[in-house]
Amino acid sequence: MFHFVCNLIEILFHITVSQKNFKPYFSACLDAIFPRSLKFSFLQMQDFRRLLKYLKPHLGIFIVAFAAMAAVGLLESARLALIVPVFNQALAVGGETAKRSETLFNLQDYIPESGIEAWATIAAFLLAFSIFKAVADFFAQYLMARIGQSAVFQLRLDLYSHLLKQSASFFEKHRTNFLVSRLVTSAAAIELTVSATIRDMLREGIQFFCFLGAALFFNWRLTLGAMLVAPVIGVLTAKFSKALRNLAHESLEGSKILTDTAQESLANHTVVKAFRAEEREKQRFSAVAELIKRANLRSAKIASLSPQTIELVGVLSFVALLYFGQREVFAGRLDSTQFLTFLLYLFSCYDPLRKLSRLHNSLEQGFAAARHVWEVMDENLALPEKPNAVELKPLREKIELQNVSFNYKEEHKTILRDVNLQIEAGKIVALVGESGGGKSTLTKLIPRFYDVSEGVILWDKTDIRDAKLDSLRKQIAVVTQETVLFNDTVRYNISYGKPGATEAEIERAAKVAFAHEFIADLPDGYDTIVGERGIFLSGGQRQRLAIARAVLSDAPVLILDEATSALDSESERLVQKALENLLENRTAIVIAHRLSTIRRADKIVVMERGRIAEIGSHEELLVKNGIYRRLYELQFETVIS
Repeated sequence: MFHFVCNLIEILFHITVSQKNFKPYFSACLDAIFPRSLKFSFLQMQDFRRLLKYLKPHLGIFIVAFAAMAAVGLLESARLALIVPVFNQALAVGGETAKRSETLFNLQDYIPESGIEAWATIAAFLLAFSIFKAVADFFAQYLMARIGQSAVFQLRLDLYSHLLKQSASFFEKHRTNFLVSRLVTSAAAIELTVSATIRDMLREGIQFFCFLGAALFFNWRLTLGAMLVAPVIGVLTAKFSKALRNLAHESLEGSKILTDTAQESLANHTVVKAFRAEEREKQRFSAVAELIKRANLRSAKIASLSPQTIELVGVLSFVALLYFGQREVFAGRLDSTQFLTFLLYLFSCYDPLRKLSRLHNSLEQGFAAARHVWEVMDENLALPEKPNAVELKPLREKIELQNVSFNYKEEHKTILRDVNLQIEAGKIVALVGESGGGKSTLTKLIPRFYDVSEGVILWDKTDIRDAKLDSLRKQIAVVTQETVLFNDTVRYNISYGKPGATEAEIERAAKVAFAHEFIADLPDGYDTIVGERGIFLSGGQRQRLAIARAVLSDAPVLILDEATSALDSESERLVQKALENLLENRTAIVIAHRLSTIRRADKIVVMERGRIAEIGSHEELLVKNGIYRRLYELQFETVIS
């Protein structure tokens, strides 16, 4: 149980014997002092050094907290040191003067020799030490909690900012639940590690060294003898720690999979119910939860076995200690009162060590969580912005795609190949073609959700890669096929592209999108919460809110993916009128599904297998009797009839 000081003995001994062999002995001492996982963190300084970046701004607070923890250790040692005068007073027979055995901080010099005054002084010391210890402990806990909360607050902000800067390919690579678990669960584990686990390890470590110092004060020979058991406990602790580290990683990975499983089932609950898959999903969830339970139970078993093993080794060492202690008393090197106090300090060393051994699991979980966060932060798929990037002005002439090709980095399949297209300012360009032809990918390249693999996209003769991303995207409004709304008010969703919009501007945009009337009928009007992804609204209402959002942003260029979801005839009519208002006086790139939109387009681009197959007006393409004519007859036959 005394492995924490094994390093001190070996260092002192081997410095005197062989300076050149210092490093291997020092490394061996670290094995005895710390679990291997903690040793790795300190020596390799990978995870821990990065965590220090967030702790460094709070160095001043940490110094105060550390001083408070040191004060707690010293005051607790002082309280135990009062045992010596207590025994001396209790063993004084009749009216004889109590013996003045030496104790810590020379407290015996401040206590009267005997009588009620001696007991009153001891009681006063005990009360003062307890009060000051309580105050110091309060500040230590509060300040460490403040450091932990502040550090994780900044860590979460950095991680969230990092995620927001990533390109679309990053989010296609990682599932949303994976990223959210890093942002919430892993960050919370780090906060617990800093504010509680590291705090407790520091406090218990200081307490241990204070008690050890007191034991050395009373009899250094017995203390050094007791420390011979340290290497044994060091090896045991290292083995326990390795097992706990592996189980902590297994538990965290299982929790991530469990979150994904639950989110999939709950988000797609209608599909689950429609195919009567409740029991199958329950079994899938249960299988993952069972793996986590087994890992946590094995971890609990090891965490429970570790202190018991250390205690057994400590008891065996105590038997030998009693024999040698008796010899020290008989030799006159310490009296019986001091020997009892020495034993009290020595056994007091066990409690901090027992708590430290229990903290291994929490520490391993904290560092495992930190590694998960660093993995996300080290992966940077954000689109680069040049240092001398220019500010784009509103489109005056045209957007031009020159020999544009595109493929996803992790795929060899080419999505777009040698695309050449001009989109004149103020014109409507309709993209049509079968699914998988590259229409959606093309519209994602213009606002730089992705960068082209080959070729260039020019905005009034300026390469969009030479422009500031913010200045490019503020020129473009996007209305996606899948209407995306936030779980907030109607007002918030409409003004999302223009947060400072006035009430009048919001209402004007809603009226242009034919949304004002149904909004006025909602329970709280513009302050009505729309629910997750707008679940409290109908499909047509969600589309009109998305159109109102695009109207309010007043961007000169519009990218519109017309929704193909089935709407009732009235909703279809209102959405169509809203789209007509939205397209007015704007440059528009439309993935078109409606015949009316296609006929209104100034230019129709037919895409097939990542290439532009045909370009022209509606009438021109019909005359060509090509792909467009075939698509027209297949898709719009019902509309024509």
